[in-house]
Amino acid sequence: MRTTVAIIGAGPAGLLLARLLDAAGIESVVLESHDRAYVERRQRAGILEHGTADALRAAGAGARMDREGLRHTGIELRFEGRRHRVDFPSLTGGRSVTVYAQTEVCKDLIALRFRGGGPLLFGAEALAVEDADTDAPRVRYRHEGRESVLHCAYVAGCDGYWGVSRAAVPAALSRTYERRYPYAWLGVLADAPPSHDELVYARHDRGFALLSMRSPTVSRLYLQVPESTRAADWSERAIWDELDLRLATDDGGRLARGPITATSVTPMRSHVHEPMRHGRLFLAGDAAHIVPPTGAKGLNLAVGDVVTLARALVAHHADGDPTGLDTYSATCLRRVWQAERFAYAMTAMLHRDPDATPFDDRLQLARLDRIATSRAAATDLAESYTGLPFDDEGARKGGTPEPR
Repeated sequence: MRTTVAIIGAGPAGLLLARLLDAAGIESVVLESHDRAYVERRQRAGILEHGTADALRAAGAGARMDREGLRHTGIELRFEGRRHRVDFPSLTGGRSVTVYAQTEVCKDLIALRFRGGGPLLFGAEALAVEDADTDAPRVRYRHEGRESVLHCAYVAGCDGYWGVSRAAVPAALSRTYERRYPYAWLGVLADAPPSHDELVYARHDRGFALLSMRSPTVSRLYLQVPESTRAADWSERAIWDELDLRLATDDGGRLARGPITATSVTPMRSHVHEPMRHGRLFLAGDAAHIVPPTGAKGLNLAVGDVVTLARALVAHHADGDPTGLDTYSATCLRRVWQAERFAYAMTAMLHRDPDATPFDDRLQLARLDRIATSRAAATDLAESYTGLPFDDEGARKGGTPEPR
């Protein structure tokens, strides 16, 4: 089989790239190792930056998001029993975020692909990316029990940290930067209405807690736990009691409780692979970078990568201009490192390190108090949370441009 762009991975990055290429008349084939049901139920991120929401609308994938997604104009920080709201529009010139689960983004993009796009093969396991540094790269894959080869002009590696794409970049040319954190997140989905209309980030002496949501009737909540924790270690009652304790404020109030329908434990780490391009192979999303979930950046970074890559491929396809492809890695990495900075800062400010000293505790509280009392500090948080520009063009103009 032949195509112009081989896309490995049908997460939001691969699916959005395919959609953008379809709109530009550029052929692509998407290979996904899992079945459709797995992709459409896999619980991941749920916060879309302002620019991510705009990118989905521009790609024709925003109708259901706009009907069912929840627009949020701020977050609440809780510490020492206090509440402080960070108002995004007043600090960013009107920007906001949207609560809309990654599973729903994938459903929307899959439906669009099957409605009029190129091939999307589920159960197609990519085995290797070969000859990425030539004009004729190819992807070996296994589908329906047979091994096949997908010949292409470009490969987009959207297959995550454990995929074959990252491994195709020679070790001698790769640089990796990583930080592991000595704690994890215990995450739960609960059939309970959210107890606050915006996300709540709580710093407590017992550890971090987050109140989030998936819909007006479904809550998504997290607790900081030791990195060795298993979900089975916690009972429903213990989870709710600990959430109540860590999210408590001096003005009272308790969480609305309900049946917990899913639990999981998420390890915390930061990872960046450089470069994000090798020959005609382009890495995107978790294949190139991982951020701790505190800053809600993972999905949004992936979208920024593929919007940048789609623009570059369209420019090269239309008039032979290779500039965007040549600068893809450097352009994306500038945004990646700013997101890494923000996610690290949020993580360090809100989580209690097992080896923390009283001095460390006071520094955390001082950082939170600075945000609560300084417009400049609050603006930095709001700008980073709602999303930095996808590329240099957006940076020059002071905003996030929509995909062409």
